[in-house]
Amino acid sequence: MLETAYAKAKHIPMSPLKVRRVIAPLRGMKAQAALDALSVMPHAAARPVYKVIRSAVANADEKGLDIDSLYIAKITADEGPGVMPNKGWRARWGSRGRYRPIRKRSSHITVVLEERPES
Repeated sequence: MLETAYAKAKHIPMSPLKVRRVIAPLRGMKAQAALDALSVMPHAAARPVYKVIRSAVANADEKGLDIDSLYIAKITADEGPGVMPNKGWRARWGSRGRYRPIRKRSSHITVVLEERPES
């Protein structure tokens, strides 16, 4: 059985679509290569994803796994809670004189690292 380590970050104040744009090329990469790639990415979502992967690597090190043989087995960006209408919400004008709420989205980022033997 393969050893795994994971880390989660919740309530990241960023749309999951923006985070998914950053995490898509990272699936299946080595953890250290993913950290190197994220450190030079120009997207704002690269910083919280970098922190989660770094945390997962630290968790794997704490479990006694070999850091050089860690791969990203699973990485997801799921929808978090938005700002509720009674907690400081804002609106903008819509069609026919109505108004529409401005949706403030958040994300939950999950990273699962897997130790694969070098072959």
